[in-house]
Amino acid sequence: MTSTKRVGFSSKIGGLLAAAGSAIGLGNIWRFPTQCGENGGSAFLLVYFLIIVSFGIPLLIAEFSIGRHSRANVGNAYSVLAPNSLWKFVGIGSVAVATVILCYYNVVVGWVLYYAWDSVTGTFNDLAAIQATAEAGKDVFTDHFVGFISNPWKPILALFIVLAIIHGIIVCGVQKGIERSSKLLVPALFVIMIMLVIFAATMPGANEAYSFLFKPDFEAIKNPDVWLAALGQCFYSFSLGMGIVTYASYFRSEVNLSRTALSVAGLDTLVALMAGLIIFPAVFSVSGVEPSAGAGLVFISLPNVFHSALHTMPFFNWIIPSAFYLILLVAAITSCIFLHEVGTAFIAEKANMSRKTAALVVTLGTFVIGIAASLSYGPWDVKVFFGMNFFDFLDFFTAQIILPLTGLGAALFVGYRMQRSQLIQELTSNGAHKFTLVGPFLILLKFIIPILIIFIMVTQLFGIKFG
Repeated sequence: MTSTKRVGFSSKIGGLLAAAGSAIGLGNIWRFPTQCGENGGSAFLLVYFLIIVSFGIPLLIAEFSIGRHSRANVGNAYSVLAPNSLWKFVGIGSVAVATVILCYYNVVVGWVLYYAWDSVTGTFNDLAAIQATAEAGKDVFTDHFVGFISNPWKPILALFIVLAIIHGIIVCGVQKGIERSSKLLVPALFVIMIMLVIFAATMPGANEAYSFLFKPDFEAIKNPDVWLAALGQCFYSFSLGMGIVTYASYFRSEVNLSRTALSVAGLDTLVALMAGLIIFPAVFSVSGVEPSAGAGLVFISLPNVFHSALHTMPFFNWIIPSAFYLILLVAAITSCIFLHEVGTAFIAEKANMSRKTAALVVTLGTFVIGIAASLSYGPWDVKVFFGMNFFDFLDFFTAQIILPLTGLGAALFVGYRMQRSQLIQELTSNGAHKFTLVGPFLILLKFIIPILIIFIMVTQLFGIKFG
């Protein structure tokens, strides 16, 4: 085997954009508006900001500290800092959860790619024309989506294309692949989103959307389900427990970890907020569409919404949906790059394997499992895993069982096992920066954050609702 020389990000901005790209994904542009719509808009937004400060940023700093001090991928980091201990299973679990999520997440990214193609080629206009003459009760846009995901080969072809793009970036390495693509994709994402936000402000439903998002609803804040939804969104959106330790191990020694965590949280939240400022004005401009339409909002409701709101402006009726699905695709790919790197770095360093070979192992493995996940909405749609098909089981197993445990492990490790001197060394970048909140930071990691994670896990696992 060929030994792999470990390199890191060449610049602070490269590391920041890569870390931001790992967090920015479908969870921001798809899940956040859905959660916001289902949980009272402004009430959810206010609670979400509080959760970010007290939960998301501290846990992100903790994982950054583990990664940079160990200078190892997440699968090996805990063994480096706590040799011959059971803590190693937290790291291995993080590799497993990132890799399994990649398997089915790529399937959804394939759907986004297909819809991006549909928007560019004008398919949505054709569907709208068919819908206008369809019999009562027939939903052409729903039929189009269901027909695509249940097709035995189209989603697999889209999956293959997505994986080929990600594989090409990963094999180029940390600096020439991950860092360079992040410097291109993340700024491009923001530029396109800003243009879409500006255009959305001109739509008839903009004022109603802004009221929905920003007018405080203090009664809804009292609902525990709103807090639970905000906790879950923050946990999954920030890539906590998924192996962000690996990216942190590439950070330069002078990088201010707390400032980087703040920046990542800010960029991640800004993308989510801008997604709401794009989607809700469109939704409120068309009667009969609810902002709480759920996941179907992106693949079923929005294509129809865009057409209904923009059909009198042919150019915008083409460019706005195309730009929207482009940003969705870019955000999804940056997340996939991160998830792929977690597995690639672990295999390369653990097995002393070349990066190209390790990347090929991850790509082929996720492609095979991804095919099975894709077909579970088509020919293999059999509910054999606790009443779930294969795709839904992968999602359930990772998101509601393993992921909370790895996030919990990271918090407890930094709170109880990592040496205080090591932690302070990372928090201050060897004394180059000040970090005056070590005491409160450790209290959060030892007590508050573990309780919140267990709360998330139990309530989601058993479907507990308080409203």
